[in-house]
Amino acid sequence: MIIKKSEFSISSPSVVRCPEDNKLEFAFIGRSNVGKSSLINMLCNHKGLAKTSAKPGKTLLINHFIINNEWYLVDLPGYGYATTSKTMRNKLEQMIAQYVLQRRQLANLFVLIDIRHDQQLIDREFIDWLGESNVPFSIIFTKADKLSGGRAKSNALQWMNKLEDRWAELPPYFITSSEDKTGREEVLDYIEEIIQGIENQEAE
Repeated sequence: MIIKKSEFSISSPSVVRCPEDNKLEFAFIGRSNVGKSSLINMLCNHKGLAKTSAKPGKTLLINHFIINNEWYLVDLPGYGYATTSKTMRNKLEQMIAQYVLQRRQLANLFVLIDIRHDQQLIDREFIDWLGESNVPFSIIFTKADKLSGGRAKSNALQWMNKLEDRWAELPPYFITSSEDKTGREEVLDYIEEIIQGIENQEAE
């Protein structure tokens, strides 16, 4: 897939305020400070499209970006940021759950994982919940440039293998780096594959 145009569309405080058209949506979510904004900017080849910050937990709304005037890339709030107030955490959790479970335009949810770390309980619980809720999702490992190529692949494989205690079929996963654009083509081609698959189903 070639991204010719990417621009901010709207920020919404709840799922009911999201765009009302029927364009497919590909959402991105992860723990705070996982590198989500940098990844979005890298995928779109548009520096500054998604606002990055040295302070985690800055995304508090559902942010829609229109891509090639054809589909939406959605930047969801991060989860698991400990210094956020309990009230705000509950509000964000409710916002995320409502979007993920109710948004019929959602074609795929990309869950971002920092490839440098072992499997964290909060990530595992979120992924298991997605599986139990039949939400279409994939895993994106970020910050692969922080490790050697062999170590990055080994960490990702080890992380995925730990899912086998409950998962009969593992979700797709990608290894990426916003610094050197590792995985960019693979993720974009996967999005294009999903779009074409849905279009073919609707045409039948």
